[in-house]
Amino acid sequence: MPNRLAGATSPYLLQHARNPVDWREWGEEAFAEARRRDVPVLLSVGYAACHWCHVMAHESFEDEATAAQMNADFVCVKVDREERPDVDSVYMAATQALTGQGGWPMTVFTTPDGRPFYCGTYFPPRPAHGMPSFRQLLAAVSDAWRTRREELETAGTRIAEGISARLDLGTPVPLTPEVLDRAVAALAADLDERWGGFGGAPKFPPSMLLEFLLRHAARTGEDRALRMARGTLEAMARGGIHDQLAGGFARYSVDARWVVPHFEKMLYDNALLLRGYLHLWRATGEEWARRVADATAAFLVRDLGTPEGGFASALDADTEGVEGLTYVWTPAQLVEVLGEDDGRWAAEVFEVTDTGTFEHGTSTLQLLRDPDDPARLASVRERLTAARAQRPQPARDDKVVTAWNGLAIAALAEHGVLTGSPPSVEAARRAAELLADVHWVDGRLRRASRDGVAGAPVGVLEDYGDAAEGLLALHQATGEGRWLELAGDLLDVVAEQFVDADGWHDTAADAEALVHRPFDPADGPTPSGTAAVAGAAVSYAALAGAPRHRELGEAAVGQLAKLAERAPRAVGWALAVGEALLAGPLEVAVSGPAGPERDALAVAARASTSPGAVVVVGEPDAPGVPLLADRPLVGGRAAAYVCRGFVCSAPVTNVSALGAAMAPS
Repeated sequence: MPNRLAGATSPYLLQHARNPVDWREWGEEAFAEARRRDVPVLLSVGYAACHWCHVMAHESFEDEATAAQMNADFVCVKVDREERPDVDSVYMAATQALTGQGGWPMTVFTTPDGRPFYCGTYFPPRPAHGMPSFRQLLAAVSDAWRTRREELETAGTRIAEGISARLDLGTPVPLTPEVLDRAVAALAADLDERWGGFGGAPKFPPSMLLEFLLRHAARTGEDRALRMARGTLEAMARGGIHDQLAGGFARYSVDARWVVPHFEKMLYDNALLLRGYLHLWRATGEEWARRVADATAAFLVRDLGTPEGGFASALDADTEGVEGLTYVWTPAQLVEVLGEDDGRWAAEVFEVTDTGTFEHGTSTLQLLRDPDDPARLASVRERLTAARAQRPQPARDDKVVTAWNGLAIAALAEHGVLTGSPPSVEAARRAAELLADVHWVDGRLRRASRDGVAGAPVGVLEDYGDAAEGLLALHQATGEGRWLELAGDLLDVVAEQFVDADGWHDTAADAEALVHRPFDPADGPTPSGTAAVAGAAVSYAALAGAPRHRELGEAAVGQLAKLAERAPRAVGWALAVGEALLAGPLEVAVSGPAGPERDALAVAARASTSPGAVVVVGEPDAPGVPLLADRPLVGGRAAAYVCRGFVCSAPVTNVSALGAAMAPS
């Protein structure tokens, strides 16, 4: 029989709707029941594409005896960390404080008022590797609650107070050129010179750092920063972390060489990486980077697009419980699909060996060098993709998360204008319309939707920052004023609800009160909320001529400046925004009627690598487009107006003059 999760909107919660565990969703009702029964809360946090979440569910939550023990001694609460990043943040801080590490599934025991007193992650069904079995843990916690209640409650109070202590980031200061130079030097010291990336295995795509390095190279002309970005982007593109057939990137590589991925594909990774490859292509003209960008854009639209116009959160790591089942190959399988000659050629090209690079003699596909016969490669890819489509496919988490859709909107809007691909811009517009029509409710954002219906959880800071980032990119791509207006509304909510005398917060002032009000200044797999808002605010200021928004962006970056000095790898997006502030950022209005003259100026303007540059193209005085206000034709011709920090140079009417006007000052 279905349990209480049967009515949830989260695909992750619905995965547990037929567990014999009497799961409840997070909320006051669950904690009231714990108080009524005088038992602890067992909080289990995960997400739909999480491999070990699936494992623990199968081993423990689907087991009748384990479920009976859970139901008898606890109120059991399931949380989708992607729907409730605020809850996840609070209890992950506790888990890391107590155990020195974190991850999912996360298993936390709390008092009936939410104070955590015991934390962990995955627990096996039988004792193993120094860990108790899950049922042993349940019995020990239940016994301690009955016999040592005061001790557990005291521990809960102490832990809650400890995680509530706010990280001292010092007095906000500007990010100076010297700080950014030192950040590049620190990254160079951590760089894996041979395989790219920073540090050792496991390796995650360092998307925010790559954007910083590309911007730093553009502002300073420093070749070292460009080499680091290019080398890492190429190593990832050629490795098994990249889907060599259908495009898209996996969450991370378990090894240092990008060979064996953790196979889940996340929307946020692919949106951020699309921009990285796009910006590298713009800076260098390297066609391989353009091909990767095109394939990643196609993956987003084809495999993650939802019928309502948004983008699904993820594809699972495993298929029918087996990691990599959809994606890996043996030499014999290649021959079976392609025939003897092409099969053996493909095995050589894609590094598929008899011993295998993954498990059970299978290999991930790599493309460590481009073959001499691109037409043959294209044919092989097409046939292998078709054959792979006949295999079982990973499940899809089809909830639409506001922040990650904002990142996808920005990436696709940029892809569309830089590569001349109207379908990418249209895909970005459809997603923005979903955010505007479904996620924007009574002047506030909701965190997620599914099947076109907004969920109850409210937006957190990253939702406002990333959504604004996407809307501003779409405004530039389309010249439509509604996206600039909505981005401004989002930033107004940020200023009112997420910043106060104590600094920045990840939850709104009027949001549900948790054990503590979370604030994480560091980037994770996506930009921190503070850095995301900083980038959007600086772009909005340039597009709308709004000094107070520039001040908001400067304040956000300043909040992270000390952390940038101590741990630059933690604040890549803030460093990238710092580059934009130092560069102006550049503001370019291309004004004139549609036609070849305006198109040529638009292409030249958008080719600029100046950090944080904003470009709007349209008719003079187009409604809702401040950058085109009072920007008339010059001598009857389309003209480009170039400004930095609200100070403008004389308009120009030809591409060479525009290039000179946009050159670093």
